[in-house]
Amino acid sequence: MTSEEIRPATAADVPVVRAVTDAAYTPYIERIGLVPVPMEADHAADVAAGKVFVTGDPVIGLVVIEAYVDHLYLDSIAVHPDAHGTGVGRRLLHFVDARARALGLPEVRLLTNAKMWENQKIYPKYGYEVVERRVDGPYDRIHYRKRLT
Repeated sequence: MTSEEIRPATAADVPVVRAVTDAAYTPYIERIGLVPVPMEADHAADVAAGKVFVTGDPVIGLVVIEAYVDHLYLDSIAVHPDAHGTGVGRRLLHFVDARARALGLPEVRLLTNAKMWENQKIYPKYGYEVVERRVDGPYDRIHYRKRLT
């Protein structure tokens, strides 16, 4: 695998999926006041279900996606902080679009914590529009969608 390829994660990748996710989301714990949901995910189950795709050798980025009847849900995207600014996130977002199209799905949906301000600047640059902001228990989330043509 080249550093540019994106491939399905395997069981052997579970520890690095956990490590990259933790590295990407740990900085938000203090800001949002709780552990971000992706850090508490059952990474082994997600990998076994074919929801996780990784990039890099060693792995430096990943997405967790799930197909529904009318959209592809981007559950999590994580880029190791050492790889920020290198285009990994851009490649992963383009991969998600391509995957949705390949599955014949008309849109991609995702959500982010309202206190993850960086994401609110990034997603609109890639064609995502805000659908709603919703508070659910301790979570204040902004829901996005991207309609694919």
